[in-house]
Amino acid sequence: MAVEPEHASVKGRKPPERSPRRQRSPRDVADELRTRIRAGVLRPGERMPTQARLAQEFGVERGVVRQALRILQSEHLLTNVSKGAPATVAPDLGAGALLTGPGASPQPTMAALTPRINEAFAVPHVEIDALCLTAVSLTLAIGEPLRRIHAGELKPAKIDVRVLLPSRDIDLAFPTAVDGSSAERLQRHWLAHRNAQGQVLRHNLLTLRATHGIDVRVSFRALPFTPPVKLYLLNGTEALFAYYTVKRHEQQVDHEPLEMYDAEGTRSVLFAFEHGAGARDTTFVEQSLLWFDALWETISSDLVLTS
Repeated sequence: MAVEPEHASVKGRKPPERSPRRQRSPRDVADELRTRIRAGVLRPGERMPTQARLAQEFGVERGVVRQALRILQSEHLLTNVSKGAPATVAPDLGAGALLTGPGASPQPTMAALTPRINEAFAVPHVEIDALCLTAVSLTLAIGEPLRRIHAGELKPAKIDVRVLLPSRDIDLAFPTAVDGSSAERLQRHWLAHRNAQGQVLRHNLLTLRATHGIDVRVSFRALPFTPPVKLYLLNGTEALFAYYTVKRHEQQVDHEPLEMYDAEGTRSVLFAFEHGAGARDTTFVEQSLLWFDALWETISSDLVLTS
């Protein structure tokens, strides 16, 4: 059995410094247009300005505008996004369309994470940090942008993914057997699940090197504790946060029923925060980045995805 060393801290990634003169990205354009939609400047059912007009206004190429419009379409804020006629503001902008910022509607992980991950892949340099129990939600959510990359709809130049997971060498707070028995059997079951998800995530991302020439880096580190929350940081500008709510239920472990206390991460409700969407959101994103980097650089250790 491989042993994870509890040393060798790794320098974390710092949020890139943004120059005020830099070329606007699709995300920048999408942020401004989203603000106009939320403020009612662009109303439900109204046609957007032409892509040529938006490109001139923002001083960018039309390709940047198209990517920005697709971002908003993935959030269900726009319809009819194409190379031809102007897009249309979605006629029904319910609370579910506001996934981040003030007034955002918290949603279960699998409803909220996939569209946000999908949007994160619309920029040239994708940066995703995750702190979670097994990475199953992240592995599932990342499937859609990978499909779009293989279909030629997305082409990021670089992808950096960092994942913090519990160490194999700790006694997990959860999942744990209700009667306190079967600890070793349950630990093996969780470890196999953690490793399988991490291996699939790493394989699917690294495959993009050979198939599309994308610069991909996927790193895992082990935490010396069971995380009571899950956190996703997207491109240094968004934080998605959820509590792991522990419940009692029965599950098959090694083909035998076992009463346990555990949390189902895919159903955990995600609260979304966006840098620039007010002082509260901005501070939460900045502090989340600092917290993740601190864990990555100090008390985490090398993680081996094997039994």
